[in-house]
Amino acid sequence: MRSKNSGRRDEYRKGPIRLRGRHIPEKTTDERLLEWTGRDADWVHTDPWRVMRIQAEFVEGFGALAELGPAISVFGSARFEESNPYYELGVQVAEELVKAGFAVITGGGPGVMEAANKGAKNREGTSVGLGIELPFEQGMNDHVDLGVHFRYFFARKTMFVKYAQGFIVLPGGYGTLDELFEALTLVQTGKVKRFPIVLMGTEFWADLLGWLRRTLVSYGTIAAADVDLVQLTDDPAEAVRMVIEANHHRRRAEADAQRQAEDQGRGRPE
Repeated sequence: MRSKNSGRRDEYRKGPIRLRGRHIPEKTTDERLLEWTGRDADWVHTDPWRVMRIQAEFVEGFGALAELGPAISVFGSARFEESNPYYELGVQVAEELVKAGFAVITGGGPGVMEAANKGAKNREGTSVGLGIELPFEQGMNDHVDLGVHFRYFFARKTMFVKYAQGFIVLPGGYGTLDELFEALTLVQTGKVKRFPIVLMGTEFWADLLGWLRRTLVSYGTIAAADVDLVQLTDDPAEAVRMVIEANHHRRRAEADAQRQAEDQGRGRPE
């Protein structure tokens, strides 16, 4: 449609987007693409280019991890030195995971991440690191055999959940808490089903779990059962058993649901 006076359209379609009034562009998309402005390098910092970068990160991540097999994501502080007891706990839990047939996925950095990758490599298991671009560049630790670097946290987070059968979370800071509560939110809202989350380090996590019960539950912002979405232990072997048992329960529940659906299908009248 065109205005009688200006000759401009009253409505403009830009792919799936409909524009009207002042939002109608002076130039078409392909006209701007082919136009030389002397500032062509600026385009790589615009939103359309970012969308392609984001798409590329998902494609690269899916391609690298699609054949990984059963895996557990392990989280914890990047600041713990090798002499810290939680570093050694990270090594031990990764060794137990490999013994149980799991690949180990970490953020690829130092501290607990390095410890878990080291433990996986000690047992000749698959050691995966999903790195992230940061202002203080950490780089990929030397124990990562399969590494993928990401620009965007949300693309990286998707890989942590999509290709893992559970999370084991050691003591850490904001990044660790971010991953923990994101996973809890996904489980609580049913975005992922029966996803085991195990916290290691009872002394470190006890006050947080107590606060969840005393404050969030008492205020009604979460249900009491929501606190039980996490399990707590200091024993690496027990942490792995918790993950395995949760996955057994999930598979049994899925098989029961499948049988029930098949029985209902057979019982339907023609």
